[in-house]
Amino acid sequence: MSDYDVIVIGGGPAGYVAAIRAAQLGLSTACVDKWLDDSGNPVLGGTCLNVGCIPTKALLDSSERFESIKLHGADHGIIAGDISVDIDAMMARKHKVVGELTGGIAGLFKANGVTWLQGTGTLHPEHKVVVTAKDGSESTHSATNVIIATGSVPVEIPPAPLTGETIVDNAGALAWNSVPKTLGVIGAGVIGLELGSLWRRLGSTVTVIEAQDTFLPMADQQTAKAALREFKKQGLEIKLGALVKGTDIADDGVTVSYTDKDGDQSVKVERLIVAVGRRPYTAGVAADDLDLLTDERGFIHVDDLCQTNLPGVWAIGDVVRGPMLAHKGSEEGIVVAERIAGHAAHLNYDAIPSVIYTHPEVAWVGASEEQLKADGVAYKVGAFPYAASGRAKAMNETTGQVRVLASADNDRVLGVHVFGAHAADILAQGVIAIEMQSTLKDLAATVFAHPTLSESFHEAVLAADQMAVHIVNRKPR
Repeated sequence: MSDYDVIVIGGGPAGYVAAIRAAQLGLSTACVDKWLDDSGNPVLGGTCLNVGCIPTKALLDSSERFESIKLHGADHGIIAGDISVDIDAMMARKHKVVGELTGGIAGLFKANGVTWLQGTGTLHPEHKVVVTAKDGSESTHSATNVIIATGSVPVEIPPAPLTGETIVDNAGALAWNSVPKTLGVIGAGVIGLELGSLWRRLGSTVTVIEAQDTFLPMADQQTAKAALREFKKQGLEIKLGALVKGTDIADDGVTVSYTDKDGDQSVKVERLIVAVGRRPYTAGVAADDLDLLTDERGFIHVDDLCQTNLPGVWAIGDVVRGPMLAHKGSEEGIVVAERIAGHAAHLNYDAIPSVIYTHPEVAWVGASEEQLKADGVAYKVGAFPYAASGRAKAMNETTGQVRVLASADNDRVLGVHVFGAHAADILAQGVIAIEMQSTLKDLAATVFAHPTLSESFHEAVLAADQMAVHIVNRKPR
């Protein structure tokens, strides 16, 4: 039996980051992970690197380049003639990107002295972790601290059971070797919009079916409405308030039955993606004789520092409360490793950014205007359109806007919402502003390079006090 200071169960963004940071802090560390690639070989990185964030972004980038050349190349004086998509080559590039990154984590483990225990980990009393390898053999290890980071899995719904290549989850939608002529997507959240956009660019006619009446209810609604208009303009057919009732598979596709405000409806598509969210994955992570507390949705109960009800047992990432975001889990992993090592560390959950990698991107951090109104917070708004940005015009990317919300009492930035090209990169300025409790005055006095898209953030800050230079300022409401 091996003894460690820390054992991490799970090798995704939360787990592998926690393991690396713990080792960097001088703690003997092991990380248990069971993920196998398509060839049956153990790999690190979890959902994010293998069938989530990274492969999705690789294919989104490929599809965006294709559409940009096809639709806008002539605007730049680039005459490409007839162009087509080689799906096999596109998928091969995706696999290459994934392989390089997952292999990179294995190299980081080796460089930092993290022991990789390949298999499924189960926590037992007295901080013992039993690891079951893929051949069924078992080994037992113990640690002073155990960090649970087993991630999440897609939610399945009874009306649309997964089946072969016809009805798939996000992983299945990243493995097709042909472009479906028609595609249905259940769910207009982050995953549904990204995958719908990906295949639409490559030639699919896409119908998105969303049960909620409000588009992107978690986002600032002015930003969400602007995004909805643009996505519809691009060709995504988005049906809101539509509840899926059933699916009927035939040789030539699947018929999706749903109900909306006009009654019973149906749409026939060649393939269907189910993207209605994810749930925490904790099956078998704790032995039956451990009283590890979870809530009614299966999330492991933790305090503000990610400690569970069991001494020396922590949980991070998608298995605990908060948004299911890779970067949120990674930062929790760093905080926990630092706390175990005896250092002070915290995570500001009000400064965790969210991004939808459509084109244009949708990104936000902090409070929305709707939240501030509901909480009775006095605030002011500054907005700046991409159409007034010199850099955006030069890029032919004039769709979108930057919105900055700040306290009317102390001038501190409370929320930043961006819809437009490279929104995720612009948003980073807002994240820093909220984390550092910056005021509009602080940001107004900051010099931004010209010409950049980042200047749009600066102008939105100025607009909150009717001091924007490159637009006509609106009177405060």
